[in-house]
Amino acid sequence: MAQIVLFHSAYGLRPAVRAAAERLRAAGHTVHIPDLFDGRTFDSVEEAQEFQEELGGSEELLRRGVMAAAPLSEGGLVYAGFSLGGALAQNLALADEKARGLLLLHGTSDLREDAATEIPVQLHIAEPDPFEPEDWLNAWYLRMVRAGADVEVHRYRGAGHLFTDPELPDYDAQAAEWAWAAALAFLAELD
Repeated sequence: MAQIVLFHSAYGLRPAVRAAAERLRAAGHTVHIPDLFDGRTFDSVEEAQEFQEELGGSEELLRRGVMAAAPLSEGGLVYAGFSLGGALAQNLALADEKARGLLLLHGTSDLREDAATEIPVQLHIAEPDPFEPEDWLNAWYLRMVRAGADVEVHRYRGAGHLFTDPELPDYDAQAAEWAWAAALAFLAELD
């Protein structure tokens, strides 16, 4: 079974992230869910962005992500994350030579031109998604493939951005179940 580090979204370490970790643990995986916001959670993206700026922005979040993952990465991690956490997971996975996989829920990140990886990647994304426009996703996919990743993309028409979080207006129960079924199958293949 996989050892997974699962990063929360900009809303913080909410119950949906804890429930996702339990779902993954029930499938036999070891799951770590670092709290990058020191216990803070948010009800709006605006509040979350304001807090992130107070913390020191994306550089500080990346530093916190590295500090959380570094002690765990010896045996090879699967990096996973929700939205902002997905972007963070992607950056960490591409920098970790021992990474075993990358599971992205609701978010991606830009890639350096010299990025190189052979890890399997699975992305679950709403269609359309206001934070991940079609042109961006197409360019992201092509860059990931060019970098050497084995990429699988699942799109959920009509779902909201964070469609796996039952406490948010974006929630789509059917899309969430499909996403979790595909994610569990993906993780099972990494063993």
